[in-house]
Amino acid sequence: MRPRFWEMPLDELSAAEWEALCDGCGKCCLNKIEYEDDGSVDFTRIACRLLDGETCRCSRYADRHDYVPECVVLTPAKLAEVAWWLPATCAYRLRAEGKPLYDWHHLISGDPQAIHRAGASVQGWTISELSVNEDEWDRYVIEDLS
Repeated sequence: MRPRFWEMPLDELSAAEWEALCDGCGKCCLNKIEYEDDGSVDFTRIACRLLDGETCRCSRYADRHDYVPECVVLTPAKLAEVAWWLPATCAYRLRAEGKPLYDWHHLISGDPQAIHRAGASVQGWTISELSVNEDEWDRYVIEDLS
């Protein structure tokens, strides 16, 4: 990968550079409640069944669509469409907005665990969607996802 590739325009990144940009927070894997009446969205502590709550990574990333067909494939072209539900700390969203990565990002710090120590990931506080009835999701709403 090229030096400081994360500072380049997103549409100029190679596939490997794009994947490496992910900060590993796991926040994009949280289930959301969308309200039909006003279109607002609440984030919950309830995570996709494939999220490993300790590593904050998808346990079946390569074949996730076999298990979760609706999982979004994030690409530079798709980013504008879905950025509204990405957390404000997300590396993809930050770079799309022309902002720098946080110091804890592994590409800056050199340490993939720094995000967890900074408290910027979902490590240790998610609940699998398999253990909560969808009618009860509103009991797990998160007020602040940043």
